[in-house]
Amino acid sequence: MNNIEIIKNEVTKLLSFDNSGHGIDHINRVLSLSVNIAKKEKSNIELVKAIALLHDADDYKLFGDKCADSLANTKNILEKTSFNDIEKNIIINSIKTIGFSKRLEGIIPQIIEAKIVSDADMLDGMGATGILRTYHYNISHNNVFFDKNIFPNLNMNYKEYKVQKNGTSVNHIFEKILKLKNYMLTQTGKKEALKRYEFVIYFLKEFFYEENANEWIDYLNEYIDQDSKIN
Repeated sequence: MNNIEIIKNEVTKLLSFDNSGHGIDHINRVLSLSVNIAKKEKSNIELVKAIALLHDADDYKLFGDKCADSLANTKNILEKTSFNDIEKNIIINSIKTIGFSKRLEGIIPQIIEAKIVSDADMLDGMGATGILRTYHYNISHNNVFFDKNIFPNLNMNYKEYKVQKNGTSVNHIFEKILKLKNYMLTQTGKKEALKRYEFVIYFLKEFFYEENANEWIDYLNEYIDQDSKIN
């Protein structure tokens, strides 16, 4: 097997238990998106594939902070490949910069391979797939999809985001999903993110209409207005 096949097999075994939206289905979509973006950007596609496959191998939401800090799973898997030390360091250091919580902390990918996977990872959190992943994640944490009386915390910082357990899917859409288009780092990612952002806006408008939640329609319109002024 080549390096990518080895990594994919190991990651599949590692994430086979997950049903919260961070499993192998997510990894495969990020891999596909990353390759598509990499073809339009100047990058090392093999490194992009490796980073995409391994980017959640030590996710704190799945494996805890200790594993996330040490990247133990990633390092163990890379030892089974023939990547040289320089390539391994590129992969490891890239993974350390990928994720919404990292961006809240002020950490931004610097090399093109990491930027590509960061965009792909965030794109998979948007659009129809992003809504479904949010739904499944909140179901796995016994959270409701929508509560008319609980509004989002739009100014959540890094620490608040990491410890947040309770909340609704709709609030998560405002607190994270609608913000992701502003974190894109490649031109290809920015174009696709706008398309997915507009779909989520359409979904929310229809959902609030069907729920007869007029105050939330007003809230959404105000959010869109403020977002357009910022961007």
